[in-house]
Amino acid sequence: MASPSPPKACLRVQGTEIVDADGNRVILKGTATGGHTNMENFITGYPGHEHEMRAALLEVLGPEKYNFFFDRFLTYFFTPADAKFLKSLGLNCVRIPINYRHFIDDLNPSELKSSGFALVDRIVDACSAEGIYTILDMHTFPGGQNQGWHSDSGIHKALFWEFKDFQDRMVNLWVEIAKRYKDNTWIAGYNPMNEPGDPEHYRLQQFYQRVEKEIRQVDPHHILFLDGNTYAMDFSGFKEVLPNCVYSIHDYANMGFPGYEQYRGSEEQKEFLRKSYERKVAFMKERGVPIWNGEFGPVYANAEADGDDWEEINRWRYELLGEQLRIYRGDQISWSIWLYKDVGLMGMVHCNPDTPYMKLLKPFFDKKKRLGLDKWGRDDRHVGHIYQPVIDHFKEEIPKPFLNKRYPPHWKIEGQINRVLRDMLFSDISCYEYASYFEGKTEEELEELAASFKFENCVTRDGLNDILRADAALDRV
Repeated sequence: MASPSPPKACLRVQGTEIVDADGNRVILKGTATGGHTNMENFITGYPGHEHEMRAALLEVLGPEKYNFFFDRFLTYFFTPADAKFLKSLGLNCVRIPINYRHFIDDLNPSELKSSGFALVDRIVDACSAEGIYTILDMHTFPGGQNQGWHSDSGIHKALFWEFKDFQDRMVNLWVEIAKRYKDNTWIAGYNPMNEPGDPEHYRLQQFYQRVEKEIRQVDPHHILFLDGNTYAMDFSGFKEVLPNCVYSIHDYANMGFPGYEQYRGSEEQKEFLRKSYERKVAFMKERGVPIWNGEFGPVYANAEADGDDWEEINRWRYELLGEQLRIYRGDQISWSIWLYKDVGLMGMVHCNPDTPYMKLLKPFFDKKKRLGLDKWGRDDRHVGHIYQPVIDHFKEEIPKPFLNKRYPPHWKIEGQINRVLRDMLFSDISCYEYASYFEGKTEEELEELAASFKFENCVTRDGLNDILRADAALDRV
């Protein structure tokens, strides 16, 4: 079957809607390829931060095998088969999270790497062949644009905001990206920064104003999707609306994660979900601009880790997801669920447990889960008693007015301690253990490990995909 013809023009903002060249409303419904062009610990199974994991693997494999493995991994993680599957669900957009290091070598930042563009091209082309839009999302920044693991800084501070050199690099990178894709109408737009974490708030506004102006010099047509501050949840520092921009929230619900009150469909819980959403989108509704929910979704249980109740847990997680989609449908907003593919926590598809990668690393995955090293989906049943005395010590010694003063305040002191002790120190050291599983592997074995992420070697999460398919179909009726 021939690929569909490209859209006549770029999507654009018209009032509160995204519209096509003919002025018809377009609601983007899709997912994200997290774990691919920006790897994350809970998605592919390593601990800590991508650049530290890569350094540990380079030490174990040597340059030749290291390059071979990652070339195969990046090739297999998203192929035309993945795009065809997403099309079969009726989804029409894929968000592509990108680690800036695919384009910039920190030791030679003025020269962009062509391999980064080739990698993005491959995903964009696979999606456009199925009539699927893409959104280019810069997920990491030099020094870190936020304090979390997914900015791949390796630290708990967002130093991007402290150094103009870092900011100059990324504005220049966005200009080059815009130059390359300015005429590609299958690209719905650019998401210049994932989950900003600017403690001062105003520096994010300055960055958005600057990057919007510079992008428009070379590409006046593509939409910019602008995340709110504090992990796309806070628009209190936003004072103006930039032209042809969609404003983006991330709307995760704690009721879909271990360690919190679990969703049971009560009216109180439904009202809480709605109020949380309404708080995040108040700025957009006041200013009359489109809303994009760039990330949301629960994590899922499995029989081995969660025992006989795992199916019941997941039934309620699906109910939670359905309730969120009902809220979004009421406002006719665009959304992108997190995420498409992983090793089994929340992906629409995940590696089959019988694949070489999963079998090789199962002992490590089990240990990492028991230790609660990943923040995402963390379960403290086994080690909470170890860290609680440290938390109690901080609470006893730090005066209450200062205890949760450190940004971001919603982490509270518990989150700050876990970020340093577990997400950073323990996890980063554990990268050596993860890498040791690759010791002595031949290229043939590395090929098999990487191929574990091919669509043909994955399991589909049908309960989740049925919900997404049904919601996508509503726009075709």
